Amino acid sequence: MVKAQIAKGPFEPTFESLWKFECPDWFRDAKLGIWSHWGAQSVPMYGDWYARNMYCEGSEQYRYHIRHYGHPSKFGYKDIVQLWKAEKFDPESLMDLYVAAGAKYFVAQAMHHDNFFNYDSKIHRWNSVNMGPKKDIVALWKAAASSRGLPFGLTEHMGATFSWYKFNKGQDKEGPYAGIPYDGNDPAFEDLYLPNREHYDPNNLSSELKPWYTDNAWWHQRWFDVMKEVIDLYQPDLLYSDGGLPFASAWDRAWAPLDDPQFSAGLQAVAHLYNTNAAANGGVNRAIYNQKDRRQDVYRIGILDIERSQEPDIKPEPWQTDTCVGDWFYHVKTEYKKPGHVIEILVDIIAKNGNLLLNIPQKPDGTIDDECKHILQEMAKWIRVCEEGVYGTRPFRVSGEGLSRVVIDHFTEDRVAWNAGDFRFTQKGNTLYAFQMRWPEDHRAVIRTLTPADQVKSVRLLGVGEVPFEQSYGALVVSLPDSRPTPYVNCLAIELNR
Repeated sequence: MVKAQIAKGPFEPTFESLWKFECPDWFRDAKLGIWSHWGAQSVPMYGDWYARNMYCEGSEQYRYHIRHYGHPSKFGYKDIVQLWKAEKFDPESLMDLYVAAGAKYFVAQAMHHDNFFNYDSKIHRWNSVNMGPKKDIVALWKAAASSRGLPFGLTEHMGATFSWYKFNKGQDKEGPYAGIPYDGNDPAFEDLYLPNREHYDPNNLSSELKPWYTDNAWWHQRWFDVMKEVIDLYQPDLLYSDGGLPFASAWDRAWAPLDDPQFSAGLQAVAHLYNTNAAANGGVNRAIYNQKDRRQDVYRIGILDIERSQEPDIKPEPWQTDTCVGDWFYHVKTEYKKPGHVIEILVDIIAKNGNLLLNIPQKPDGTIDDECKHILQEMAKWIRVCEEGVYGTRPFRVSGEGLSRVVIDHFTEDRVAWNAGDFRFTQKGNTLYAFQMRWPEDHRAVIRTLTPADQVKSVRLLGVGEVPFEQSYGALVVSLPDSRPTPYVNCLAIELNR
């Protein structure tokens, strides 16, 4: 059990109390958030998990590191963080791009598994104000988001750090540096690399994540203390944990029962988040906690997050997918998703009562590349046409029609071969929005989902205006113009007589 002094308010740090959570309307209406999954691991521009894999002998990132920077006994991650300068970081200009692309909330990364913090921490010297950029990245992001009226969120990836970082305690088995310990063994830097030898086994150097979470009581307390600091400093509208609710649920062990005392740190942090937010909002909590444990008893203390995947159909409770246009941290070898693919993912998700949180990778200097700008600019063109069918909508009685489906398989995001018979639905008031996933060659939209009780008064093609239609023999047939208003998914606004 952690020692915790949390804010007073409507929530206690128990499942029974936190089950009173109700999703605020701002999240249900927003549909799209942009995420800055950015930190010191962007420095090599060589992808995600660099701080771990540079210590994994034989890995691609290890080879890159020793050939570009030197061996990790001499030049370790402690030295990488000093190279992160963020010298061209312009959160105001980036936020303008994100808002234009349709973002209705913004999320920044407080810290990744690398144990380097992107804010002015008073309890951890390895942070972006003391070192590297010499900037409070989180505070700058929050100012830019708040000035544009966007709810502001933070992600924490710290729960897994204690075991994730075990490889820095190793040494090469062969080659010119065989037997020379990596710099993670140096006690002068233990506060970065952690006292986690209990997880390091030189006879078992598997790169698997087991155990993802740790039973270490000191680390549980440390995690809670950091979460409390982040909440108190920035009062986020959303807090995301990369994994299950710390510390009892994990992907690689049997699900812990809800009375497991190792849930203590997580429950304390969530209650503190909600009570702090309620104190600023007249006693009503408007904050959200995201985590990835799919058990309803766990996720209903907040909002379920699904990484690089989604739900097969409408989920009664709101949920969120988080994904990226490429790799999580900037990677020079990554192939990006096309703009149309991103838009199709968004449409399919909102039809199922979900939100999309989309990461746009940043270079170490803080800029985004021209390909990412292009994706955002194309999204901006599309949202100007179709926003009526996106924001403030709710699921229809079915998510869509047609034979094509997103493949639901962990981290699978292959683009679907949609056809003109595939639609995804949302609704607002008496208006049904039908997103036609592919433009029909015969310029007709045929929708078979409507019942005799769904009498159609009018049909508009968003971006054009009213279009002719017929409703007979159990189908709605809409005549479309010769040219489409957007080269991506188009949307019909169908006014029903109810």
